[in-house]
Amino acid sequence: MEIIPEYQFPALSRILNRLRDSPLLAFVVEELKQNAENINAQLGETVVAEIPAFTATHNPDVLPELARHGAQHTDEILRLLGGASIGNFEFVREHAEHRAEQRFPLEATLHAYRCGHKVISGHLRSAVLKAAGKHNSDQQLIANVTDFSIEYTDAISTIATSAYVEQTRLLADVVGDQRAELLNILLEGYDEADGRVARLLRNAGYLSRWQSYCVALAQSVDPAEMANLPRARRMADSINRTLQSSGIRYLIDLRDNKVIIIFSAKRRASGWTVPHTVLAKQVGTALSTVGNAVLIGVSNDVPSTAQVPRAYKEAQLAFELANVTQRVVEFARIPTFTLLQSLAGEEFRRVLPAWSQAFYQLDDKLNGMLTVTLHSYANANMNVLKTAQSLSLHPNTIYARLQKITDITGLDARVYHELTELLIVAANRRI
Repeated sequence: MEIIPEYQFPALSRILNRLRDSPLLAFVVEELKQNAENINAQLGETVVAEIPAFTATHNPDVLPELARHGAQHTDEILRLLGGASIGNFEFVREHAEHRAEQRFPLEATLHAYRCGHKVISGHLRSAVLKAAGKHNSDQQLIANVTDFSIEYTDAISTIATSAYVEQTRLLADVVGDQRAELLNILLEGYDEADGRVARLLRNAGYLSRWQSYCVALAQSVDPAEMANLPRARRMADSINRTLQSSGIRYLIDLRDNKVIIIFSAKRRASGWTVPHTVLAKQVGTALSTVGNAVLIGVSNDVPSTAQVPRAYKEAQLAFELANVTQRVVEFARIPTFTLLQSLAGEEFRRVLPAWSQAFYQLDDKLNGMLTVTLHSYANANMNVLKTAQSLSLHPNTIYARLQKITDITGLDARVYHELTELLIVAANRRI
């Protein structure tokens, strides 16, 4: 057995050295050995009686493992009191790691050690009294065995805590890696012939029939904050907490300096039933409660994992149109005209009419009134009187503005096709 250096648990080493100087220790050890079965039973009974977690759990392995672990401590205490060096407490580490894997609470395990301390301390005291005799009891030995039980409990609690936390972090890293892998597969697409990918998706419940999927992207209004990983993670955690009460299943992680979320829900019970509520609408409602400092884009629903990449592109486009006045943009609610303008992007801007720059400059000089007039005119079904009424202006002012536009662009806004071209150029500037 590997030996732990004395400096790691100096108090336990010192008390063991003092105990070994007592001639009565051998009698104490013998008494404990004869009573070991009773000690083990009492350890289990005390823990179960005092700590609700051990009876509330639905894990069938917890109580049998508790009994086995209690017996291991009895054996270890007898070994140490019998003169052996302090070992590496590997059985404590293994137990704590297993508890972490089972998601059994650490505080319940540490409480069990405190309960064990009371049981062991009582049996040690009784063994000393019996070995020394009722009238000639060794008070120093009683004090020493009491200190031993305290230091032993401290040592195993320290080791268990360290092992539990380390294993929890390891498990979190593994889960994070699996989540990132699953997210990448869904967003980038996959080949159904890849058995490993199919198995991963099936185990995660993503190949069930009659499901809908939806993708959302989120980022701080200040993109520079997303470059700071702890801040980005805090934002992802905040969104995660907001979504937990929504009842929607989702997969969330950081990717490309954005929070990426893939939602899924049962679309219908079978091919003969009516589809359920649109998932994207539920998602948009749930995400609308996220803080004001977050911009979000939400895709349409797609009926299979193979189409999640398409939903991802939709979410990206919706995200690009989000701003502080409209923080959550759903792809389904983006006007077709706006979609065309966005998809055209730089390619369209390179082929704008020669008059567009002169139009933009005059519009800027007039604080955007040319664009406002064009939109109001279109909304009024090309009726000058209604346009003037909506803007609280004289009709002659509207005529004058339309003439200015004609002088600059050569287009007459009173002609439908030419008005459409003017609106396209004006909207391109805004986008």
